Amino acid sequence: MGIFTRFRDIIHSNINSMLDKAEDPEKMIKLMIHEMEDTLIDLKSSCAGVIAGSKKIERKLDELISKKNLWAKRADLAVHKGRDDLAREALIEKRRFSEISDTLAGELSEHSGLIEQYRTDIAELEDKLDNAKEKKRILVQRHKRASGKMRAHEEIKRSNSSDTMARFEKLESRIEQMEAEAELVNTTRKPTTDDEFDNLGSDEEIEKELAKLKEAQNSNNESE
Repeated sequence: MGIFTRFRDIIHSNINSMLDKAEDPEKMIKLMIHEMEDTLIDLKSSCAGVIAGSKKIERKLDELISKKNLWAKRADLAVHKGRDDLAREALIEKRRFSEISDTLAGELSEHSGLIEQYRTDIAELEDKLDNAKEKKRILVQRHKRASGKMRAHEEIKRSNSSDTMARFEKLESRIEQMEAEAELVNTTRKPTTDDEFDNLGSDEEIEKELAKLKEAQNSNNESE
């Protein structure tokens, strides 16, 4: 496939459509980027060759123009000296170099147009390549997120398995047993000195309240 055919195929291709139809979009975008990079290298290499050829033509054209001007001066000198025969020879040489220089000037113009086209194509392909690389970056991120979600789902599935639930229930039962044992220890422990003093104060208040009830009851009986 020629470089320009490859270039046109790439430029006119619809990346989004191709990726939508691809079984493996990531692999497809990598291949597309590889093809673009190869084509870009070829375009730049060809452009460099045309530029080198253009400079060579420019140097040759400068030489021809110098020779044409030289024969023009000789023709003028021959006429001045009355040597029409030499003047004719000089004019013939001048015309020959003039024709060659005109041909080279045309070639130089074509080279300039080709170089400009190469530069336009290179810029266009670089934009397309940047776009493809951005799509690759997005695809890679999407793949990572999808992989992360799959791993999360697998973890959830594993956590919901019967073995996991059994281990969880066993651990829960063990914790409940430990809590019950701790509560039993608290209820059967021997009262401390502080506890006994607190109880004494509490018993005294109850006795006072009981005495008041009895006194009130005796007063009612006497009044009857």
